[in-house]
Amino acid sequence: MSFPIHDGTPIRFPGPVPAQADVVVIGAGVVGVMTAWFLAEKGLRVVLCEKGRVAGEQSSRNWGWVRQQGRDAGELPIMVEALRIWKSLAQELGEGLGFRQTGVMYLAKTEAEMAGFEAWLPHARDNALDTRMLTAAEALSMVQGAAAPWKGAIWTASDAKAEPWVAVPMLAAAAARRGVVVVEQCAVRALDLAGGKIAGVVTEQGRIAAERVVVAAGAWSRLFLGAHGVKIPQLAVLASVAETGPLPQVFDGAACDDDFALRRRADGGYTLAPGAEHDFFIGRDAFASFGVYLPVLKKDFRSTHFRPAAPAQYPDAWLTPRRWAADQVSPFERLRILNPAPNRATLGRVQHSFAKAFPGIGLPPLRTAWAGMIDTMPDVVPVVDHAPIPGLTIATGMSGHGFGIGPGMGRVVASLVAGEDPGHDLSRFRLSRFSDGTKIAPGPSL
Repeated sequence: MSFPIHDGTPIRFPGPVPAQADVVVIGAGVVGVMTAWFLAEKGLRVVLCEKGRVAGEQSSRNWGWVRQQGRDAGELPIMVEALRIWKSLAQELGEGLGFRQTGVMYLAKTEAEMAGFEAWLPHARDNALDTRMLTAAEALSMVQGAAAPWKGAIWTASDAKAEPWVAVPMLAAAAARRGVVVVEQCAVRALDLAGGKIAGVVTEQGRIAAERVVVAAGAWSRLFLGAHGVKIPQLAVLASVAETGPLPQVFDGAACDDDFALRRRADGGYTLAPGAEHDFFIGRDAFASFGVYLPVLKKDFRSTHFRPAAPAQYPDAWLTPRRWAADQVSPFERLRILNPAPNRATLGRVQHSFAKAFPGIGLPPLRTAWAGMIDTMPDVVPVVDHAPIPGLTIATGMSGHGFGIGPGMGRVVASLVAGEDPGHDLSRFRLSRFSDGTKIAPGPSL
C-alpha cells in the first residue's frame, strides 16, 4: 500500500501560473499553505507553487501532533497562537481536519527524565498552559492496560491532534477559495533578480513577476537558497512512521516515551513511531555543516543511524547539482516528492516496545509504513527571517515541529512579508545566528 499522497495522486491545482503576483510562496507544506492563507487575508495576490503535490512530503508524513508541550521557549508563544488558529479552522472546516484536543503525554522511565520535564514547567507557566506533572499512578490510570515501568509523566490536556494527509490539503483548498492561486506540479527553478532585488520567479510553467518571495520549501530549502548564494546550515533526517489497523483503545490522545510514540486515530488504529530513533544520510551538505551540528550530534548520536549516501536526486545526494540554469530542468522537477523507504528494523523495535508496554494487546500489526525527510537545523528551531536578498523571506527548518505550529507560523511569516509587526520575538529564529558568533544552543529535546 502506497502513502496516500504520491506522484500518481491526481493534480487538483494544475495552474496555469499568472503573469504577476504580489507574493510567490515556494512550497505547499503546512507553513507555505498557511503563509499564503494569511497573505490572501491581507488582500495580497498570492501564488503558491508546489513542485509535486500539496503536503506531499513532511507535512503529511508526521505524527499528527498539535502540541504546545515541550516546545522551545522561542516557539512556544507562536504555538499557543497556532492552537487558537487550529480551533478556528476546525470550526470553519469541520471534523474532516481530524482536530481534537485529547492531550499530549510524555512518559518518563527515569528520574532524570522527570527532572527534565520539571525543568520545562516554567515555560508552561509563563504561557498560561495547563501542563502538569503526573505521578506513576496518575499516568497509569490514564493509559489503559499499560505494564511499562514509567516513573511518571508530563501532561498537557489542551494539546491536540489532527490527520496530516487530510488536514493540509483541506487547508490548501480553503486557501484557494480565499483567492490564493495554488499550482501543483510547478517547480520554481530560480529567483528572478533585478538590481539585486526580487523581481519575480522562474517556474517550469513560466515567469511570475513579483517583488516578494517566501521560501518554505522544507528539506529542499538549502538547495534552492544555496543556488542564489544564501547559505543556511539545514540538513534533513529520515523519520519512520507506521499505522496499525483498529486496536483496543489504550489512550485517546498522543503519548510517547523514549521507545515509541502513539496517536489514536479516528479509524480506531494508531499512528506509531520511534520515540527517538532516526536515520541520517551523509552527503556534501552534511560534511559542510559538521562543526555547527556537533552540539546536537553529541546529544542524538546513539539514536541516529548513519547511512553513507542519500538516494539519487535527493537534496543532499552526492550527485545532485548545486547550480542549474533557469531555462533547464531543475533538481526539483527530477524528484517531485521525497518518498524515502522507512527503516523496518526501527519500526520492528517500535512494535515490540508497544507490545511490552501493552501486553494485553501484544504485537500490533502494521497496516502501512512510510518515512519522511525532516528539515532540521543545528539548534532544532527554524529560520524565520528576511534573507540578504531584498524581497526574500525564509521560513524553513521546522525541525519536526512544523505541523502543529504551522498555522501560527504562517500568520507570523505573512506579517513579516507584509512589513508588519509579527507580534512575537523572532530573534531566536534569525538567519544571522549562524554567522554572528552566537553560541548554538539546541532547544529542548522533549
